Amino acid sequence: MNELENQLHYPLGDTLPDEGRCIEVAPGIKWIRMALPFALNHINLWLLRDALETDHGRVEGWSVVDCCISRPESKAQWESIFVNELEGMPILRVIATHMHPDHIGLAHWLCERWKVDLWISATDYQVARMACMGDNGFGGERSAAYFAQHGLNDPESVASIRARTNYFPSLVPSMPESYHRMMDGTVLQIGGRTWRCISGYGHAPEHIALYCDELQVLIGGDMMLPRISTNVSVYEQEPEANALKLFLDSIDKFRPLPEATLTLPAHGKPFTGLHTRITQLHDHHRDRINEVMQACAGKACSARDIVPIMFKRELDLHQMTFAMGESVAHLHLLWFEGKLQRRLGEDGVYRFHAA
Repeated sequence: MNELENQLHYPLGDTLPDEGRCIEVAPGIKWIRMALPFALNHINLWLLRDALETDHGRVEGWSVVDCCISRPESKAQWESIFVNELEGMPILRVIATHMHPDHIGLAHWLCERWKVDLWISATDYQVARMACMGDNGFGGERSAAYFAQHGLNDPESVASIRARTNYFPSLVPSMPESYHRMMDGTVLQIGGRTWRCISGYGHAPEHIALYCDELQVLIGGDMMLPRISTNVSVYEQEPEANALKLFLDSIDKFRPLPEATLTLPAHGKPFTGLHTRITQLHDHHRDRINEVMQACAGKACSARDIVPIMFKRELDLHQMTFAMGESVAHLHLLWFEGKLQRRLGEDGVYRFHAA
């Protein structure tokens, strides 16, 4: 545990849910942890005790928050959960905090399996639908050209990104054909308790966290993680976004919540110390911004030049594309503030230098 983690409190210590089982973390809230085949090797999912009025009367059951990617191992874990943890009751609805594959990959399967509806922001629903049906799958020609324009232009990387045309559909093969919209301030009644939606930007198009004042519990999704900083990136779909400013403004929306709030993150362990973590994230990005500014004061830098300054470890191509997106996000914040200027070189690469 590093110094920053020591400033937070983990009520469950090192206890983790067993595969196919849950741990109750608060009244009516169960924690599921599922494996991912990536460097970030797990995702946390949540079961919320619920009841809904239907055409056939009141039905008791559970709401699911987030789904995991689509793969046989994930479905098998869900089947174990259905047998071991639902207490003989059904799933009543599926809630997705946002459209990234580890959060929404099995939404279609879960909704079909239980004949229930999906709840998600409109923006993330539409982006996920387009990603499933499109032919670029968050890779392909446009993605390769975008990264090359920011300096990731070696032939091997360009060819690999260009060939990655099925990334999103391979993890999210389909989306439910309809949904219920969540947006900032939306109030959901879940199991007799009120949960308020808090929108967040910079990580996903329109991320939705959920807060219950009665329990003082925040389901933070990817907007509030205890150990790592959420990926905040600029990609070809919105190539001149100011994603980092959006993210930093968004996490400040959690400051009015009590410091004692139990935060349930999508990755890592449940923790308290919400205000401390918000400050840590601001400090982290301030330090990265200062590093970027210092580098660009010495010479004009592309995002590819910035990657080894921000990331001190070896990166595979999958990690490199995330790192490139984050480097652009930090450069763009300084560019929008007028502290950096951007120029397109004769080689077709954007470089940033001190204003």
